[in-house]
Order: sequence, then structure tokens, then C-alpha cells
Amino acid sequence: MLRNSSNGYGWIAIAFHWSMALMIVGMIGLGMYMHQLPLTDPATFALFQLHKSIGFVVLALTVLRLVWRLANPSPALPATMPTWEKAAAHLGHLGLYGLLFAIPLTGWLMVSASPWNIPTILFGAVHMPHLAVPEALGTKAEAETLFKDLHELFAWLLILLLVAHIGAALKHHFLARDGVLLRMLRPDRTAREMTQKTPGTAG
Repeated sequence: MLRNSSNGYGWIAIAFHWSMALMIVGMIGLGMYMHQLPLTDPATFALFQLHKSIGFVVLALTVLRLVWRLANPSPALPATMPTWEKAAAHLGHLGLYGLLFAIPLTGWLMVSASPWNIPTILFGAVHMPHLAVPEALGTKAEAETLFKDLHELFAWLLILLLVAHIGAALKHHFLARDGVLLRMLRPDRTAREMTQKTPGTAG
């Protein structure tokens, strides 16, 4: 039940999904709140450090989740789904993975390019180095603005994809009733039940 099967997800994939979902929603809310704070606010520095720290955790989990997914292919979508809907689902997942890489990386580059030269200290303990920013992007301030704009754009795109993702999950559960949502709520028991059945034990 740890690994995915042809019928459903295992506990590891489910844990990746929901832990990252909670962090992403929290990061979006925190980012919107931080956007309203003046830089002179005493809470700003601590909140920015927390935002960056969780961002690095999300980036690391995205890498691990992608590796796990490559080693444990997702269960097939229901055969009753139209071809266009299956294509949209695959594109949506690709978009989510792409943004989960792009958002933390543009944030890291934004901090690296900032003329303020503010350090990034993960959870107050680990110093993260700044990335090299190409000189072709202009001054530090110009590069910071570019990455800030991209960071915000990608965040809004992520919100749109999340809304579509949640809407599709609810549609599968309440309208199609095909069990797609339930696969991410509980692991597939088929594999475990098959392993528990041995010849000669019936009856």
C-alpha cells in the first residue's frame, strides 16, 4: 500500500499530495499577506524568511515527488473519460509540476538579484547561497523586478490551475462518480488483498 498500483495511489503518493497541497495554499496566503506589508514592518523580515524556507521545502518535495512518480507511475484514468479530458488532465499536471519548479526558482533568483543583498536563512539555521544572475538582465534592480514579476505571474497561474484541479476533482466525485477523487483519499487495497491470498487458504 506504499506504492501506486494500476487501480490507485499508495500512501507515499497520497502523503506527497496532501502535505504539498497544504504548504502551497499556506504559501499563497502568506505571500498575499506579505505583499501588503511595508518593508519597515518588524514582522516583514521574519515572514520573508519563513516564506523562503517553506519555498525551499516545496522545491525539494517537488523533486522527490517527481522521482517517486517516475518510479511509480500514476494509475490510469477511467476509460469512460473523453480523450480531450484525459489530455487536459495530463497538461494540467505538467503545468502544476512546471510551476512548482518555476515559482521557488524565480523567488530564489529575485532574492539573489536584489540590491538589498538580504541573506536567506532556512528556518533560522541554514544559510542558502545566492544564485548567479546574468549581467545581460541589466542592473540588480532591473533583474530583481523581472524575477519578481515572473514570480507573481507564476503564482497567479498556479492559483488558476489549482482552481481548475479542484473543480475537476469535485466533478469526478459528484457528477461522474468514477472514484478518481477517492484514489487520492485512501490507498488502493487491491494489491494488499492479492498478496494476502495464498493457494489453499480459501474456505
